[in-house]
Amino acid sequence: MVYHEVLQFAFDQFRTNKVRFMLTAFGMVVGTASLILVVTIGLTGKQYVLNQIQAIGANMITAFYEGGGQRVTRVQSDELSVKDMEAVQAQVPGVIHASPMFAMHDSIPMPGGKQRDVLVLGVSEDYVKVRNLDVVAGRFFDDDDTRRRDKVAVITQYWANAVYGTAEAAVGQTLRLGGLPFTIIGVFRERVETFGQSEVATFTVAIPYTVAEYFTGNDYVHQLFFSAANPETVDRVTQEVKAVLQSRHRPESVYRVENLSQLLSVARKTANALTLVLLLISTVTLVVSGVGIMNIMLATVTSRTREIGIRKAVGATRQEIRYQFLAEALLISLGGGLVGIVIGLAIPWSVRYLTDYRIPISGLSAIIALAVSTGVGVIFGTVPATRAAQLDPVESLRYE
Repeated sequence: MVYHEVLQFAFDQFRTNKVRFMLTAFGMVVGTASLILVVTIGLTGKQYVLNQIQAIGANMITAFYEGGGQRVTRVQSDELSVKDMEAVQAQVPGVIHASPMFAMHDSIPMPGGKQRDVLVLGVSEDYVKVRNLDVVAGRFFDDDDTRRRDKVAVITQYWANAVYGTAEAAVGQTLRLGGLPFTIIGVFRERVETFGQSEVATFTVAIPYTVAEYFTGNDYVHQLFFSAANPETVDRVTQEVKAVLQSRHRPESVYRVENLSQLLSVARKTANALTLVLLLISTVTLVVSGVGIMNIMLATVTSRTREIGIRKAVGATRQEIRYQFLAEALLISLGGGLVGIVIGLAIPWSVRYLTDYRIPISGLSAIIALAVSTGVGVIFGTVPATRAAQLDPVESLRYE
């Protein structure tokens, strides 16, 4: 048996019945295109969620005092301090940025004579790097400001827009904290909306922690922030930070040291699971189109019964008849699959070409779609091909 003759005969049948074959292949077009688009949507959603989490600070590590159990009273509390931060910087390799955080509340006068409760954060110049903040106007305070205990402040963009109109207009203004005048030197914002789930509120002002110590009277901090050199070392650095902090305090004191690695892992698993579910749903379309191919091929076998009898009469074997009809089913499924792949890839490529958004495109999804199309053609083409091969030649010749 010559395989190219089988393929040639299948192409001849396609040219003879173009409309029927094209309508049958339409289901494969929709199925394969949806499969690729589902993967693309899943990857895009996964990338978006991971980018949102990483924008908070992918390498960020936080540490705070939880308590010391029943044996430690309030007077005996074992709070973290600036000295603990300095010890971690000296003893833990891989920590590139660090900042303490003093959290205080104050009520300050606003334009129009109103009083506003605000959150005051005493942090270091590294806080903007650890928290991956955007400075939208002016600048964040630097090491010289911290060392000189300059009375400078950086406020949130929401505050600047609500009170001063624009971020630029807020720079240079003066506000009073604890009775002391502070000059606003910058305006910042979080890169992603945390909806109040972070330490930054809508009306938040950041000042050098050396000035915040003046208000608290000690160097006890509410939280310590650290930043690892790269994401691969975050878990190791987290454990080492905890070990250093624990070694500097009483054994019964409890400190929580956390990072975003677990949240990133959960987000990846959730996105992958959702993509898998959507893929399973999209395969239903392929199965339906496969059933359509089988029905059309069974009808084709019935309408070509006499032709099958003639071919068997002149020497065609059952295997050749089976391959002939199987090739036609494969041509329908592969043809529809290839068109669906082109459509499925063209949409995300168009978005990448026409916009600045870099939608991830999976070449593996195209390979999987092609393999599934082939499998559908073979599976659902086998039944009509086998029926055609098993027809009795004498009865086939007598079929009208």
